[in-house]
Amino acid sequence: MKVRFLAKKLYCDRRVRFLFVGCLNTAVGTGSDLFLRYLGLHYALSGALGTMIGTVHSYFWNKYFTYSQKKKSWREAGRFVLVYAAVYALGVLFQYFLIDRGGTDKYLAGILSAFVTTLVSYFGHTYFTFRQKREKAGEEREKKMEIRVADYIADFFVKNGITDIFSVPGGGAMHLNDALGHKEGLRVIYNHHEQACAFAAEGYVRATGRLPAVCVTTGPGGTNAVTGVMGSWVDSVPMFVVSGQVKFSVTVASCPEIPLRQLGDQEFNILDCVRCMTKYCAMVVDPRTIRYHLEKALYIARHGRPGPVWLDIPLDVQAAKIRVSELTGYDESEDKAQLPPKPDTAQLEELLSRIAAARRPVILAGEAIRMTGTADKLEKLAEKLKIPVVTAWNAHDLLPDDNPCYCGRPGTVGTRGGNIVVQSSDLLLSLGCRMNLRQISFNYENFAKNAFLAAVDIDRAELDKPTLHVDMKIHADIREVLDELLALPYLGGRHADWLAHSRAMNEKYPAVLPEYYRKKSPVNPYVFVYELSRLLPEGQVTVTGNGSACVCSFQAMVIRKGQRLFTNSGSAAMGYGLPAAIGAAFACRGKEVVCLEGDGSVQMNLQELQTVVHHRLPLKLFWLNNDGYHSMRQTQSNLFGGRFSGVDEQSGISFPSAEKIALAYGIPYFLIDNTETMGEILGKVLHAEGPVLCEAVLDKTQFFAPKLSSRVFPDGRIISPSLEDMYPFLPAEELKEDMEG
Repeated sequence: MKVRFLAKKLYCDRRVRFLFVGCLNTAVGTGSDLFLRYLGLHYALSGALGTMIGTVHSYFWNKYFTYSQKKKSWREAGRFVLVYAAVYALGVLFQYFLIDRGGTDKYLAGILSAFVTTLVSYFGHTYFTFRQKREKAGEEREKKMEIRVADYIADFFVKNGITDIFSVPGGGAMHLNDALGHKEGLRVIYNHHEQACAFAAEGYVRATGRLPAVCVTTGPGGTNAVTGVMGSWVDSVPMFVVSGQVKFSVTVASCPEIPLRQLGDQEFNILDCVRCMTKYCAMVVDPRTIRYHLEKALYIARHGRPGPVWLDIPLDVQAAKIRVSELTGYDESEDKAQLPPKPDTAQLEELLSRIAAARRPVILAGEAIRMTGTADKLEKLAEKLKIPVVTAWNAHDLLPDDNPCYCGRPGTVGTRGGNIVVQSSDLLLSLGCRMNLRQISFNYENFAKNAFLAAVDIDRAELDKPTLHVDMKIHADIREVLDELLALPYLGGRHADWLAHSRAMNEKYPAVLPEYYRKKSPVNPYVFVYELSRLLPEGQVTVTGNGSACVCSFQAMVIRKGQRLFTNSGSAAMGYGLPAAIGAAFACRGKEVVCLEGDGSVQMNLQELQTVVHHRLPLKLFWLNNDGYHSMRQTQSNLFGGRFSGVDEQSGISFPSAEKIALAYGIPYFLIDNTETMGEILGKVLHAEGPVLCEAVLDKTQFFAPKLSSRVFPDGRIISPSLEDMYPFLPAEELKEDMEG
């Protein structure tokens, strides 16, 4: 083994290879000279030819063996001849001075001449002929390719377009913090809670479609982020989380045969916690697999049904040195089976035929259209088919209100007109909407009860779930389906009257009723969000928390071209609005963002106001003061006869002064507590530079309306009405007339 190692080391040394080629060329040149003399050539001619053969032989051996040059170059060959001629002349002159002038023994002179000419020849060919840098420089370059895993991760993010990281630093992620925080091309936004990091990352993606990353530490750092990851999981929002971990040798994963709860300091096996809410999660145990894990995680997060991915990286792995050239990459074919099939053209042709033949076809447009960047194609499809389009919960910004095909916002707390349109349809085409219970109601057996239901979804499981009766299951990517539907011929149907009736239903039942304006103070929440939305420009990004912030906004806000309006639907976590708006503000890079958050919800991540102040984000926070947890107030009023628990100060919980909070954080404060001055103050808030906190004192006696109102029976059963039968209830005859058109 030692002999083989020594041989390999000698072979890798360029100087040894050069000497070997020199000896070989001497043998070839001398051998050629002797052979030509043997053939009868004059010694002068044979010597010249032998020298030429040796020179050509030397050039090719040095080019391909000594210096490993592959590119063909006549200039290089010319430089080689010049060096060779110069070395030959130097050898002659050197021997002349040693022998003829110095009287040196000719054998000694030959040895000295060979040493000098070999040295000059080596440096001449190295730095002139083949223009190689010093071997030491090459070694330094090779050494630079040995980088820390944490730095490789930072490089990977930049190369793949991930430019923003939301993070709370911690000891378990110290190398990640160092690498990400000092990498050119990366911006690390430091939050004050890991949950806020995850919410901010989600808001960032929703606002622009670009993917950020989240970096947290071990133990509570990871568990704090879980709620945000769960929300992204159920709402199909991609997210890339990297977490620090203790050294692998002191993780419970290092000794799986022992049922330990914890081994390292602050250690927690986060992967077991997030496996059910991520598309891919792994602990990077071998530093040499980091490229594979990063590439796989990024691909999986973005392809198929999007969602979060999580890599847990122990401290010793973060700090480990790796050679980039030795890393193994990820082959996308590993996960191709998870991608949906291509759309069935025959099936889509049948769908278009059914739409043309239907009397009352409707499109239910879902959030997948937004997440895939195909909102413009939805508008083109609506224009082509000329049938009513209703927007799903969290997808209301897909069509502006003035689009001629826009016909409402159905759902359990949607618009009455939108629900009537869906429930009276005879064909419902769901495009990228998973039709959750908030959308179709708990009385899901009666959802679109008279309609042929066709649904497009990238996730087959969503088409097969027991709460739906899908007649035509189109398991495909919404992007490809929309492309095909736009390309296929459509003979058209006679739907003008149906479209006119659908629009009339939404005009007949507006979300904001005239009587809402009668009470001047406190302000009706529907009046507030409606009047605010009328002042917002095209392209405005509005982020809401949950409860009144989203329900009233989603029902009543006017949507203009290019505007964004979103919250998290599947998780509907309190405390979402402010950090998600922060993420949106960073994604929009200087563009103003509006955030609506309830006085109860905002407490969950109130600390993030300092993040707003630190970065002077142009964020307008509307603090909706309805004296507590208004959603729970309504639930307890409806189901428990007004026996309140933990909804306001009288029932056990109180809330701080918004004005004092604004003062503490140094944020300009405005107050809206009546309709007469509301317009003026809204104008000041929206035109103010930098962050603003505006408290809106809202009427807590205004419950969500319209909405599905469940009934409690003496045996404890809770029954929800059909989607069209919203509270306040319409007279039966009027509802029947609306449904029949």
